[in-house]
Amino acid sequence: GGRMEVLEEKEEEEQREEELKALEISAKLQDLETKVSMEQICIPSDVPDFDWSSIDTSQLPSSYKTNSLKEKKLLHIADHFLQQYAHLCPDRKPLFLHPVNECGVEKFVSTTVRPTLLPYTELYHWDGCASFVSDYLTVEPLKSPITPPGSLYSPTTILKYQRGNCFDFSVLLCSMLIGAGYDAYCVHGYATREICTLDETLELCPLLRKPQEVPKEGMKKSSNKYRVKPPPDLHSKFELQQEAKKAAETEAAEKNKEREEEKELEKPRRDPLYGLRVHAWVLVLSGKREVPETFFINPFTGNSHSTMDEHFLGIESVWNHRNYWVNMQDCWNGCKDLIFDLGDAIRWEIMLSGSNKPLQLLPDAEEEKELSDRDIDDMQEKEEDISFDMPPSWVAPIQISPREFETRCSQGRKVILYRKAKLEKWAPHLNGNGLVKRLTTYADLDCTEVVEVREWFKNREDMLDMREVNKQTQLTTDYFSPGHLLNLKAHTYTSLEPETGHTMEFYNEARVDGLQKRVENANEMTEYFVGRDDFLHVRHMEFGKRGKKIHLAGTRTDMNSQPIVQIKECFHRNLEKPADEDVAERIFLITEETIHLTYHLKDKYITASKKDFFKASERDRKGNEIVMTPEMCITYQAGSSEKEKKLLHLYKLLQELTEEEKRLKQQVRQSEAEVLNILKIRENEETAVKLSVSIYNTERNEKRRQQNEAMKNTMEDELPGQEDLDYLAPFLIRIGYREKMTKGQALRIRDDCLTDFKRRLIDKANVIQARFEKAVEELQKKDQWFQEKKNQLSAEEEDDFLACYSETMFHIHILALRLNREKQTAPQKYLALEEKLRKDPRLAEHLGHA
Repeated sequence: GGRMEVLEEKEEEEQREEELKALEISAKLQDLETKVSMEQICIPSDVPDFDWSSIDTSQLPSSYKTNSLKEKKLLHIADHFLQQYAHLCPDRKPLFLHPVNECGVEKFVSTTVRPTLLPYTELYHWDGCASFVSDYLTVEPLKSPITPPGSLYSPTTILKYQRGNCFDFSVLLCSMLIGAGYDAYCVHGYATREICTLDETLELCPLLRKPQEVPKEGMKKSSNKYRVKPPPDLHSKFELQQEAKKAAETEAAEKNKEREEEKELEKPRRDPLYGLRVHAWVLVLSGKREVPETFFINPFTGNSHSTMDEHFLGIESVWNHRNYWVNMQDCWNGCKDLIFDLGDAIRWEIMLSGSNKPLQLLPDAEEEKELSDRDIDDMQEKEEDISFDMPPSWVAPIQISPREFETRCSQGRKVILYRKAKLEKWAPHLNGNGLVKRLTTYADLDCTEVVEVREWFKNREDMLDMREVNKQTQLTTDYFSPGHLLNLKAHTYTSLEPETGHTMEFYNEARVDGLQKRVENANEMTEYFVGRDDFLHVRHMEFGKRGKKIHLAGTRTDMNSQPIVQIKECFHRNLEKPADEDVAERIFLITEETIHLTYHLKDKYITASKKDFFKASERDRKGNEIVMTPEMCITYQAGSSEKEKKLLHLYKLLQELTEEEKRLKQQVRQSEAEVLNILKIRENEETAVKLSVSIYNTERNEKRRQQNEAMKNTMEDELPGQEDLDYLAPFLIRIGYREKMTKGQALRIRDDCLTDFKRRLIDKANVIQARFEKAVEELQKKDQWFQEKKNQLSAEEEDDFLACYSETMFHIHILALRLNREKQTAPQKYLALEEKLRKDPRLAEHLGHA
């Protein structure tokens, strides 16, 4: 018993200490709140102050300015729910339930969510919606970082003024995601300073994140007992270990030094309001739209985060357009341990429990008698809550015009600072060169030393898609979409001047020669091919220094071009030929006048067959005949003791190779000319950038608009519409187009015109009537013929007749409809013409009194 008393006393002391600590913490919180309210909130310099109180609300719909009966009832239920919550959880902050809207009217947060599917393909997926919201809206910080806002404006107003706090961002994004079919919820919770203030200067840019590489299983080395043993390693292992240890220590010291320096720069990370900063974000549950795992979306950045992310420190409540849930789980470990099963009544307290959960009736009548009047009232109110459905959203339909969707960022430009990187975004067509995105990476945290610049382009006629500029090597790489005039895929260069080093990649499928890549510098050029019939895959050319510019009479050689020293070609294996007759490599040493042929390896051979041709240094003066001697060709035939091939065969081969050499020289000159042509065209494309405009873009496609207008005018001139026809012209001819006419003439013209029109209407009806009667007569004849031949017809003939019969019936039906329509509309048409004649300026003077 004594022990129990001691334990109880200890527990009481501990409770008192905890209460005192709680009082101290609450006092500190109050001090912090006053300090925060006194201090100016950290607002980014590029966000100008905006006075929300000055916005015009007079044109807003009535649903924004008043509450319906159902909404009033919902607010009453919410107040009752809040009272119960405050009674049961006195230590928790008040819930974010019914802030005022832009018209100063209290609205329940669930009714501010307006599910909308917008007519843009990009907005059908969560990442497209998230990136649009983060780009389109400008961030406004909460007035107090540790309390939720007192107002929540409609998504339509937020879109109109393109700015809002985290709650505004979340409601808009949630509305779009629910409309697109996701199981999405707005979240009121707590996050780190970096998340709440949109400080990404310590985050790695998403464009720089490398995909996780799957570790490849190491190849098992096949042990072979006949394998030649390597020579013994005579180096001291101890010395090697010591050297490696020293190198590792120095490397670790340098890394630690760098980390310390970075930490010094990142020192102001300690946050006195850690865990208290209010933030709103979006929760997407798994299930709908094939979402495999529940995740968060930070609406400020549009990035997805795991529910285990340590930047999210707790959740107070979540809501969608149907209901509101309060988190009853402990958030001492952030959101890591939270279970997002909203159907679990213990973990998540639901506000409108719905009719799917029946009331738990008390078992005994005696207990029922003991209930007080207040309890009975509470029970009745709960019953009302259960049967109550969320009223529809008071927000007007969310609409985004194509121009707004394309422009995205406020003023068409947005800058985001990351760790050692800066990302800039522009609206399409805003920049004359088609630039839409630029990522600059730096070597230091202060962002002073540029390492690399990447630029993305859109709508360029030269199909330029992306450009990378390495500031350290001064190398520029341009990437092109398919469709470039010269089939370019990528181009790496330091300058667009020739012979400064160029690597050009091509879409080889679009080229006849199958060229995939060409690497060129001052002294050599290498070409890589794919899918050629002659199995060529590499061609390498070496050039000599240019000689003095001497123009020889009768020569067509361009003396500016470099002399070709060597041409080397490599071929893949052609299985249709024997290996020792299939050339693998051939080298034309043009200055030395020799040709080297190397053939493919035969199976189980380690040496390849070769042929070396040495052209005769002295030729016949006529230049045509070459006297073939055995010394002109050295042959090595792998694994063959047969006699060498006859001189005639070698002579023919040498002739073929000489012709091939001439052709290759021409090909090399063509390649050089193509390189110069590409560089010239690229220079022209860069100096005068042209942007393409879709034919469907009526705003920007000026040429198309002018064509349409010209065509419209031409059509109006050549083929005037029925309304523009002068119906009085045939009758005015009779009196000779007199400007002035008597009343009798005017009446006669009016009567003639009406009589003629009446006659034409009757004629038209008579023609339709005649065709109708003829069709009915044909149908009767067919019916009579069928009755007579019915027993003699085959099944196929009967089917053909029925098809023909039904076609005639359909034709009769159409004629009947046309006839009926003519009879109904004829009087109206007649009266309309009569009215026109009375108002015609040429007759009005006389017919106005008629």
